[in-house]
Amino acid sequence: MTAQNLPSEPEFEQAYKELASTLENSTLFQKKPEYRKALQVVSVPERIVQFRVVWEDDKGQVQINRGFRVQFNSALGPYKGGLRFHPSVNLSILKFLGFEQIFKNALTGLNMGGGKGGSDFDPKGKSDNEIRRFCVSFMTELCKHIGQDTDVPAGDIGVTGREVGFMFGQYKKIRNQWEGVLTGKGGSWGGSLIRPEATGYGVVYYVEHMIKHATNGKESFAGKRVGISGSGNVAQYAALKVIELGGSVVSLSDSQGALVLHGEEGSFTPEEINAIAAIKVERKQISELAGKAPFSTKFKYIPNARPWTNIVGRIDVALPSATQNEVSGAEAKALIAAGCKFIAEGSNMGSTQEAIDVFEAHREASQGGAAIWYAPGKAANAGGVAVSGLEMAQNSARVRWTTEEVDSRLKKIMEDCFKNGLSTAQEYATPADGVLPSLVAGSNIAGFTKVAEAMKDHGDWW
Repeated sequence: MTAQNLPSEPEFEQAYKELASTLENSTLFQKKPEYRKALQVVSVPERIVQFRVVWEDDKGQVQINRGFRVQFNSALGPYKGGLRFHPSVNLSILKFLGFEQIFKNALTGLNMGGGKGGSDFDPKGKSDNEIRRFCVSFMTELCKHIGQDTDVPAGDIGVTGREVGFMFGQYKKIRNQWEGVLTGKGGSWGGSLIRPEATGYGVVYYVEHMIKHATNGKESFAGKRVGISGSGNVAQYAALKVIELGGSVVSLSDSQGALVLHGEEGSFTPEEINAIAAIKVERKQISELAGKAPFSTKFKYIPNARPWTNIVGRIDVALPSATQNEVSGAEAKALIAAGCKFIAEGSNMGSTQEAIDVFEAHREASQGGAAIWYAPGKAANAGGVAVSGLEMAQNSARVRWTTEEVDSRLKKIMEDCFKNGLSTAQEYATPADGVLPSLVAGSNIAGFTKVAEAMKDHGDWW
């Protein structure tokens, strides 16, 4: 996809090649060759906004960061996707995230396009006042390009309810409008119940359907050992839902290291997960808890490690929930050797292409329950943006749904994501007898064809 006159964008190129290769390896282009042109069109953003963000730190010194919004595709609705505040943010990462978001949003069945944005600003180590001043400056420019019927950002890494609140306040002041322009808002002023939990809950709901299908309804999360990476919202709530469903959580991690259960018995408890959540609010590391009871006796802390490389022992389910490319090819082989049967990404593009190739080769060479079954983030972690879409609907109608109603809708959306990917794979990437269908192929094709058809109706390609 790289043009000679464009800079290298490795993350975006990886996301594009992952989609394109699954389309090429299916029968889609044989049955509908005109879709090749649609792939070319959908791979170029409709608009990219880049701007400077000038703000003042607590010492009165002027600081400068870069702000971005990639408005990738609006065929199905307003651009929808998070804002990421992290030093690693660049255009390649945001294009990869926005590209994935197009098809993830399509799989939810809601009327949302795809986009992504953020800044190379690092909230860690900043005071509340510094973060507020940055958010005000950031939104002063971004507000010219977004709106409830144009582009509705949400939070992502480094953007919590606090940052969303600061940005919403500035948008309201400048535009003189109270509207559902951001999701992830506070519960008392337009936010949806279940939104913080949605991505973590959603990935677990999705895997429930994987387990049920692969075992003909004979198994569930009960008794499963589940490895989880990360310790943010996604990992925390995935862990809590796994425990609620009878599984054992054997690992969590952060950028500095992994905290892993000793031995083959036991699990993180809800209280231990809540303790980790509390230090993460203060932007501290898991290592600060690792040496204290009960963590010091129950878990081992491995610095500069992820949970996947022969660390977690026997494992049934893996939920990478930290960041992109966190499962390598070697780690994919280690997961298979550890007996893992289900892997679903709570993070975006959590597995490298080498890891995906390992998972898919094992699936194709194995019969049913003997295989590892891989689910890509664009399907498995769609719960977060799904509830963001439900928040938009509540804001538009000026209503507030109950926890039970939002959770019920989330469960149905995740079930539909699974079934859509499954049936599409059976149609366009038909597996051999006794082999599980490719959820990565099915999800890619299902999301792509929905967007491509809408673009064709709009005259964006023909």
